[in-house]
Amino acid sequence: MARPTPELIDALRRTARNVAEGAPYQWGHMGSCNCGNLAQELTRMTKDQIHQYAMQRYGDWNEQVADYCDTSQLPFDIIINQMLQAGLSLEDLKHLEKLDDRDVLHRFPIEQRFLKHNRRDDVVTYLHEWANLLEERLLARIKLPADLLEIRELV
Repeated sequence: MARPTPELIDALRRTARNVAEGAPYQWGHMGSCNCGNLAQELTRMTKDQIHQYAMQRYGDWNEQVADYCDTSQLPFDIIINQMLQAGLSLEDLKHLEKLDDRDVLHRFPIEQRFLKHNRRDDVVTYLHEWANLLEERLLARIKLPADLLEIRELV
């Protein structure tokens, strides 16, 4: 699971908002699919730039992630590397493209867990819930000093 950081959580929420508000979304387009929209936020590249770099190799996001090499300097590997530096894992990218991470899905009522990977509303829902999960994990790691806790109890 992704390393929870405020920057990654914010990028997930911005991506969800952009997709919900009508950003280009096309699951078969490497720059405007699930991962492509998040890549736009994390790399500040356009959907067309991302797609162009992806077309220098074969395959969809899952195949390109499987063939990722952190030292290759291929443009698409550089994009993936930037996403990994933001806190994502290769598995996160695979799950995002299919909307199938169990930790995210188990947060939904059972009747809402069957998301369609290529449906705009489902992508937005998944991104929001993933951001919420990461935020909870980030907050759980924050330990306040005892003296601050004592002050809080007095208030």
